[in-house]
Amino acid sequence: MTAYEPGRGAASSQRVLLIEDEAETTAHVSESLREAGWIVDAAVDGEDGLERASRGEHDVIIVDRMLPRRDGLSLVGELRARRVQTPVLFLTAMGSIADRVAGLEGGGDDYLVKPFSSAELAARVGALARRPAAPAYERTSLQVDDLEVDRLSRTVTRAGRRIEVLPLEYKLLEFLMLNAGRVVTRAMLLEKVWGFHFDPRTNIVETHISRLRAKIDQDGGPPLIVTVRGAGYVVGAV
Repeated sequence: MTAYEPGRGAASSQRVLLIEDEAETTAHVSESLREAGWIVDAAVDGEDGLERASRGEHDVIIVDRMLPRRDGLSLVGELRARRVQTPVLFLTAMGSIADRVAGLEGGGDDYLVKPFSSAELAARVGALARRPAAPAYERTSLQVDDLEVDRLSRTVTRAGRRIEVLPLEYKLLEFLMLNAGRVVTRAMLLEKVWGFHFDPRTNIVETHISRLRAKIDQDGGPPLIVTVRGAGYVVGAV
């Protein structure tokens, strides 16, 4: 299995705004992201967070749902009303399906429930910061190196060779290609590809990744699906 050892995941100029009222969580998140190369600013309540987030000085905003003075959902709704499009990650203990849906429909770009993995948090923040300017989801053809996915005919080729994939394998590869160059976590794959909003505690992701790798790399070309230790998978260079 090909492995990638992540280094500092953000450019030194990239900034994240953390809006969180729990001092212990703030310290933990700040330390984790700074180790990944981020500059971290913090706000301790919703009103201060809204004022700072509205300046547009940050690459990503992390918001707790339960905040003093203004709750996180209201905060993000007001940001979107002000046409502030900075990517928002909700980081909260409110983890029901209804809570997740409310967060994403309310203007959030991603949703992570406490307790959380530091590696997954860093991966998700990095993915949000590297969102393409033109939405990849609108493209009809996806390509990384000599691997190409035609979304109209739902065909996969590498170096001109047709690769036969099963429907679920195609869905998995398409999602990875849509996020080329960004780390995709196991939890994200379970949710977006399989539709699971919980961890079934099986090796279903690892099994399908292994089968997909065997088909894509069968002619001995450079491996294109890379494992990021402790975080997930990536297609192409991070």
